[in-house]
Amino acid sequence: MFVNFHKEGSKIIFISLAIFVVLLLLSQSVFTTIWILKTVQVFLLLFLIIILQFFRNPNRHLEINDYNVTAPVDGKVVVIEEVFEPEYFKDKRLQVSIFMSPINVHVTRYATSGIVKYSKYHPGKYLVAWHPKASTENERTTVVIENRIFGEIMYRQIAGALAKRIINYAEEEMQVRQGDDAGFIKFGSRVDLYFPLGTKINVKLNQKAIGNRTIIATK
Repeated sequence: MFVNFHKEGSKIIFISLAIFVVLLLLSQSVFTTIWILKTVQVFLLLFLIIILQFFRNPNRHLEINDYNVTAPVDGKVVVIEEVFEPEYFKDKRLQVSIFMSPINVHVTRYATSGIVKYSKYHPGKYLVAWHPKASTENERTTVVIENRIFGEIMYRQIAGALAKRIINYAEEEMQVRQGDDAGFIKFGSRVDLYFPLGTKINVKLNQKAIGNRTIIATK
């Protein structure tokens, strides 16, 4: 079966393949004991597989529906609570957070269609992604999309302890479409969604979320 890879992984995949080939050939001349040689080769193969699976980008077409907000990423729902959002709304919002482990698909997709009203990058720390202060202290990007049904919805890409680069495609005044690529977070992270109070949330804590598949909220 054909596997798609995200464009943000092109350089790393190419470098990893080159390293894999060089070390594979080198190992054949360095290690003369068969079991040691095979062990080294297995570890090299596992390294390559981990890199490839991290940057996979499965085709997940969906039927656009402005009455649904879909999961922007794969992962586990770790937060559902009412919070004060200080950056843009400056009032109380309903927060839903999805934590991504290194084995999850790390493509960020637009959870809803609309116009990008706000997009800002914040440098910061690299606390573990589930830390309570990660939303406000870690490296992150904040994006607000105005949807015709829900109004303004915010999502925040947050770097984790392993994530060292956040890719964000959203620019202010862009018209975006639900399900399209919104960016990428390299090596472990979290995405927070902020809804108006009273929004009907369709997921539960510890539930597995699948990007472009799981419906997070409905109107």
